Amino acid sequence: MVVGVEHTPGYHDQKQQLVARLKRIEGQVRGLQRMIDEDTYCIDVLTQVAAVTKGLQGVGLQLLDEHLQHCVAGATGDPARTEELVHEATKAVERLLRA
Repeated sequence: MVVGVEHTPGYHDQKQQLVARLKRIEGQVRGLQRMIDEDTYCIDVLTQVAAVTKGLQGVGLQLLDEHLQHCVAGATGDPARTEELVHEATKAVERLLRA
């Protein structure tokens, strides 16, 4: 993002949906904390960890999709900028896959 240039993120139209998903994930994390406090069986806790991880990955993929559709596709008039944005998106995918 260029400093000083006004920019609307690609996810702007889905902001409420994303916030709702993140609040649901936040609730799952609080549930995990309770499970640990209550000495819940390890496998049950791990199952919940997997659900939280999957939820966050879903949010990340949605954000990446919006970025590619909005930011990268919108930069097609500037090949250097498009290349930079594609590289940036590739790095984001790498981070998602490592998580």
